[in-house]
Amino acid sequence: MKSELLALCIKQLGIEVLTGVPDSTLKEFCDYINSEDTGLTHYTAPNEGSAVGIATGVYLSTGKPACVYMQNSGIGNAVNPITSIVSPEVYNIPMLFIVGYRGSPGLKDEPQHKFMGRITEKMFDCLEIEYEVIDSSISESKLKEIFDKIKNILSNKKQFSLIIKKDTFEKRANAAYTNSYKLNREYVISEIMKKITEKDLVVSTTGKISREVYEQNNRNQCFLTVGGMGHASMIAFGIAENSPNKRVICLDGDGAALMHLGNLAFIGSRGIGNLVHICLNNDAHESVGGMPTAAPNFKYAETAKVCGYSNIFVIQTADEFNNLMNDFNNLGKLTFIEIKVANESRDDLARPKESALDNAISFMNYINKEQTK
Repeated sequence: MKSELLALCIKQLGIEVLTGVPDSTLKEFCDYINSEDTGLTHYTAPNEGSAVGIATGVYLSTGKPACVYMQNSGIGNAVNPITSIVSPEVYNIPMLFIVGYRGSPGLKDEPQHKFMGRITEKMFDCLEIEYEVIDSSISESKLKEIFDKIKNILSNKKQFSLIIKKDTFEKRANAAYTNSYKLNREYVISEIMKKITEKDLVVSTTGKISREVYEQNNRNQCFLTVGGMGHASMIAFGIAENSPNKRVICLDGDGAALMHLGNLAFIGSRGIGNLVHICLNNDAHESVGGMPTAAPNFKYAETAKVCGYSNIFVIQTADEFNNLMNDFNNLGKLTFIEIKVANESRDDLARPKESALDNAISFMNYINKEQTK
């Protein structure tokens, strides 16, 4: 299916606004609505719940429903506003959801998608939202039939979800967002990992950052947060609080940090002294296709300073990074480091061979081994 066709069908419903969080399954569609003149207003949201909020505001102010797109992993972020705001039993807000179907039954996918893939359709059943699942075999006539149904449902002030399987969209020329930063993220991570001592623990965020950490040699010291985007920093905090003799290094992404920005305020308020929070900022959701984040020019380091982090660094050049590395093992107190990196990665980047559970067990064994020394 061409992305243009889906956009046209959405417009014919009277929808004028799309908002959501980028997804690799929806990459071609996301690229299209982000880079072409579609006649639709588009907002990348910081998280899926925020997108539902935007869509609610659009309806309240215009009387027209909006479209919210997301990966199925983002349903969790959207459940609260769906049940407590959008529901027919509360404000009764009509809304169209476009959901990328990661981990769909019968298809091989990453471990963090398996459980959500198995329950995605059940989630919409539970939410009492009607849905259709489509794949690459969808015909234009069948799609029109589905959208006739959607039009009727929206007119009755209800919600509908179009759940889209992998490879449904026709490939488009690469329209990935680029920035002007020169530092290579994988190089930055490799240099940081060279500084890791046996007393250090590493927590890395979802996507390619964890895959780049996995390429390094000291994996047992690393917890790879393969799912739950935006929660790595709080996992790192929980570890640091309970491992006072360790230094915990959180390798975060800008999109992940933005998704749950309240984490900075919480961590900064605790006065913890053994956490180094590093935000690898490329202004993009690079792991799922490269669309810019909801706030590409957001100042993460300045925000961390206001939130109470003690040491603040902004790194953009090779010289600045080298100077930081020279003093990296002398960093004390609660530290936030924002490193501006290019929006790029290797095509042959490895994926973990071990299961997520194996990673957790190895990491816990390493902590216990160190504590008994």
